[in-house]
Formats: sequence, structure tokens, C-alpha cells
Amino acid sequence: MTFDLGKTAPNVVTEGRLRSLMVEGFNAEVICTSSATRKAAVWYGKWVIRGVSQDGSSERLLVLSRASADKDEVQIREFKTANGLISFLSDLGCSHANIPLKEGGRSTHTLHEGDAD
Repeated sequence: MTFDLGKTAPNVVTEGRLRSLMVEGFNAEVICTSSATRKAAVWYGKWVIRGVSQDGSSERLLVLSRASADKDEVQIREFKTANGLISFLSDLGCSHANIPLKEGGRSTHTLHEGDAD
């Protein structure tokens, strides 16, 4: 998935900025974009994350921070395994991970006092 930078730049966020926003009170919303399936002990699917303000008035989709070949596009950060998603949430400072397994499912993650330490 790619978005036109000129149309979406105000509504996207990189990992470092998402971490800062969460400390300020934003939530990380995990959205399942393709239902998960299990192969052996690994769950595969597709998930994206967006930062959402507590009142829901501001939403920012997580994008890759490295530059793309085409400077006019940003690329959405997509997670393809539950393990990768859990690792990312842990790196954000979340003390738990709730992962939707069906397409369209959503879960919200909020930093609690002591989580970001």
C-alpha cells in the first residue's frame, strides 16, 4: 500500500513520532487488514497501526521512516506476523498486546503509568 505524500502527509506518522504521541496520550490502534492464519506455531496476517488521539479527533497512519525510491509516496508500515506486531508494540512501551485475527478487527493500545519506562 502506498499513499500520495501531498494528500496524506499530515495524517501519517513514523515510529519515533508515534512513540512520542503515545507518551502524550495518543492510542495505538491495530487494524487487521487480512485475516490471520496459523502455520505451525506462527500466525500470519496483515496488520497496520494508526495513532489516534483520546478524543478521536486526530488519526495518523504509521508509515515507514526510510525514504522510498519515489519521493512523492510514503509506504504504510504493514506487519505480516503476529510476532513482529507484538515486538513492535513492546518496543513502543506497551505492556500487553491484543491482536485482532479477523479482517476489519481493531484493538486499542494505551500506555499506562510505568509502561514507557
